[in-house]
Amino acid sequence: MEGFDQQVLRTDSAGMPLEWVGYQEAVKLHHLGQIIYSCGSAIFTVHGGRNAVTGRRSVVEVNSIIATQTNISAFQKARKNYNPPLSNHALFKRDNSLCLYCGSHFYYADLSCDHVKPLSQNGRNSWNNVVTACKRCNNHKAGRTPEQAGMELLAIPFVPTRAEYVYLQSKRVLADQMEFLRCHFPRTSPLHLRESH
Repeated sequence: MEGFDQQVLRTDSAGMPLEWVGYQEAVKLHHLGQIIYSCGSAIFTVHGGRNAVTGRRSVVEVNSIIATQTNISAFQKARKNYNPPLSNHALFKRDNSLCLYCGSHFYYADLSCDHVKPLSQNGRNSWNNVVTACKRCNNHKAGRTPEQAGMELLAIPFVPTRAEYVYLQSKRVLADQMEFLRCHFPRTSPLHLRESH
């Protein structure tokens, strides 16, 4: 059994990953009868109070993946135009904490967000125009494009799908959750190579 800080993967009724929830939210969804099915390993057993009449204690077992009722048509409509919010945390995880100019791995504090086409040259603050860069490479590149700075970009930036973005928002992913998420990544996703941790 994992600690109570382990996140639960919530999906829609069709199994599409939606978000991470804590154990309190998962128990609340159980109590409200909104969980259609569960899969993955049991990670929490939460004991409630005792029934005054029967003396029996309530128990809720929470699995690592829970499917909940959702408005499928509204979700599918939103999915077509899905563009996840850009954040340094998700960007650095997308690029595996790797500087996409020098190719070295760095700690979070030593990384920065680089605009491939700089904002000063009308570049956009969007997923397909940003990459993870170490501070040294970012300072060297400055307000230039990689070509203008004589630097080679090691990978093409991409916009994560909803399932990829859910993965990028995770703190710690269990093996069964990672296996489930990988099934929803595009076949060409670089995230297939990531190990669960």
